[in-house]
Amino acid sequence: MTKGFIPANGGYRDLLSYQRAVVVYDGTVRFCERFLERRDRTVDQMVQAARSGKQNIIEGSLASGTSKETEIKLTNVARASLEELLEDYHDWLRNHNVPIWDKNSTESLYVRKLAAGRIEAPRLKKGTNETDGTHDSADSEATRSHGSPESHSSHPPAFTAFRDFFNTRSPEIVANILICLIHQTNYLLDQQIRQLERAFLEEGGLRERMMRARLNSWKSQRR
Repeated sequence: MTKGFIPANGGYRDLLSYQRAVVVYDGTVRFCERFLERRDRTVDQMVQAARSGKQNIIEGSLASGTSKETEIKLTNVARASLEELLEDYHDWLRNHNVPIWDKNSTESLYVRKLAAGRIEAPRLKKGTNETDGTHDSADSEATRSHGSPESHSSHPPAFTAFRDFFNTRSPEIVANILICLIHQTNYLLDQQIRQLERAFLEEGGLRERMMRARLNSWKSQRR
């Protein structure tokens, strides 16, 4: 039986880059709702950049079966969109005279561990904006509570871990958390792009696969 030349595609929900991008998108929407004026043009720009990062991962994954070139291009677009969003958060912190967490700070390490599932997220005590137990300084500030939305099965595990932070923490903390998450997503996308480049060099694109499949079919028929 001749092996098909269109590989399986569309498994974007299993990609860590996509899962992180969903958290970045949802967190950005919440940041803009809580801390920016609706009429501020920056709101649309930030939300669209976050959405572009997420959606282009999806489109690239769906296109992977027929065009590795398109997958590489769209994954790069996702990477560029998230870099643009990262600069927006840098701008906000700089204009508000708030420092960006060092990548090796206690806060940044806490975010990385929480995103990776190596530690459990603190839960809000019912009717308060305080959390159960003691945690690192990223979770140390008591801030006003805007309520916690019900969890949705479509959310990746990482979103559940950060949901209460996005809804209760100060803008300085939320912005820094999202910066950490964007860096994580960009790192994953960089790895993904390198893997796609290697796969393209080794396997070629659709035309090469079609030719190999056709040659294999001829050989099978001759036998």
